[in-house]
Amino acid sequence: MHDGRMLKPNHLGNRLAGCLSRQHTSANPALLLRKFVAALVVAATHRERKLPIVAAAIVALLPISARSAPPRCPEPKATLLAAGLAPSLGSTVGPDGALYVAEGAAGRISRIDPKTGEVTPFATGLPKAIFLTGGPMDIAFLGDTAYVLVTLVSADVGGKDIDGIYRVDGPNRFTVVANIGRWSTAHPPKPAFFVPSGVQYALEPYRGGFLVTDGHHNRLLRVTVDRCMSSPPDNDANVTELIAFDDIVPTGLAVSGNIIYMAEAGPIPHLPQDGKVVEFGFKSPTPTELASGARLLVDVETGPRHQLYALSQGVWGGPEAGDPALPNTGSLVRVDGDGGFTVVTDHLDRPTSLEFIGNTAYVTSLAGEVWRIEDVSCQRGHNSR
Repeated sequence: MHDGRMLKPNHLGNRLAGCLSRQHTSANPALLLRKFVAALVVAATHRERKLPIVAAAIVALLPISARSAPPRCPEPKATLLAAGLAPSLGSTVGPDGALYVAEGAAGRISRIDPKTGEVTPFATGLPKAIFLTGGPMDIAFLGDTAYVLVTLVSADVGGKDIDGIYRVDGPNRFTVVANIGRWSTAHPPKPAFFVPSGVQYALEPYRGGFLVTDGHHNRLLRVTVDRCMSSPPDNDANVTELIAFDDIVPTGLAVSGNIIYMAEAGPIPHLPQDGKVVEFGFKSPTPTELASGARLLVDVETGPRHQLYALSQGVWGGPEAGDPALPNTGSLVRVDGDGGFTVVTDHLDRPTSLEFIGNTAYVTSLAGEVWRIEDVSCQRGHNSR
């Protein structure tokens, strides 16, 4: 009680402690707060020097419901960056910070400004796709030099070109540095599949060369390019099999240090439990499952905060192997650390490739569009299962 005398420090502590002792018994946090403020008013009247320190401590100890709520996590914002492209599969971020997208049906690589969405041709005249999938499938850089993965254009599928890796020597000049189709035909998987040259899907730089997934032959290849001078190479000694898988349909790749991450679409009908992200090392190529539960996974990338993200194309449309998912059933998901995925954003239209620049994701699609998704690293979302 205030009786006109100076309130001593121990009296102040007793008064405030009285408020705190009730926070575990009172069901009304607002009442606690009013009593606390009343004690502070008394202390302020007597100019208690220790008030700021005590007040800070009390605020920290108040029930959560009596404090101000933290700001809400911003929802991911997806905006259309570019449209009007040919159906696109692979992409990468170039040494200049721009996006480079492989347009299979057009036999073209386009450069896209990630800020403005401006599209300019980077390389034209590559073999065009014969089917929905094929032609230029993916692109990657070694230093300032671009390399393009081309597939399903060889004679065994009715084409007349080479399935392999093409080095970009100019806007319309290329050198074939690896004839993967020829090597695959000469080294069929067991059991063999109906396309002898395979369906090479993703291209990822690794130790001065490349890793290549074959989604049809179910294997991961390693390709060296440093000594390839002729076009096409005289032999295929620069292509080797790193891992052979069961029927898991390997798709996208990512590398972080010595760790290789790989997405698995799973066999048809591409059920959620078969959509997985695995990891392994070059010297111990035994995959370890990190997450499962997303349909028809087509890519995996390391994103902000060193977290793993994957791209689900969605519900398979069928009926044939290689057919894409139904429109607007895809999603961007994050590996949640508990063996599953958390959805970051969904209702994507047949997404095919994922890249990150800072905290922003860029997604290409079979619709010939590139979407920008901002604020992807905030902890939100629901389980994808």
